[in-house]
Amino acid sequence: MINYIHELPDWPRFRWDHAVLTAPLAAVRHHQGRLVGRMEGLGFELRGEAVLRSLTEEVLKSSDIEGERLDRAQVRSSIARRLGMDIGALAPVDRHVEGVVEMMLDATQNYRLPLNEERLFGWHAALFPTGRGGLVKITVGAWRPGEAGPM
Repeated sequence: MINYIHELPDWPRFRWDHAVLTAPLAAVRHHQGRLVGRMEGLGFELRGEAVLRSLTEEVLKSSDIEGERLDRAQVRSSIARRLGMDIGALAPVDRHVEGVVEMMLDATQNYRLPLNEERLFGWHAALFPTGRGGLVKITVGAWRPGEAGPM
């Protein structure tokens, strides 16, 4: 049984079935268009707050999937500062939160850029600036060596 995507026989050559994905993607695109239309009706201040709230939730929920519990105030402060938004007193932010926010903003704001090795390794370096995952030394900004075994 395959547990990880990197265990697929054709990894990393992804393939998908257009027939299976077309309807769900069309539905998502329709909802996205409706949301964009609503956002355009908001004033600049409300739109900025909606973007800040949405990005904050995205960072928190993405980290939650990985079992990481980030401080909401730190995430919000980091995003606001990076977007040049004035939200009053900014909470001090630890470097782990900064790395997660930096990666997420790059992914969401530069989604049209290719996801190449350099960009992927940059995200990895932002997430692990000390070269450690907890107390364990890890390979950062490079492909995982085969002898390291599965994740």
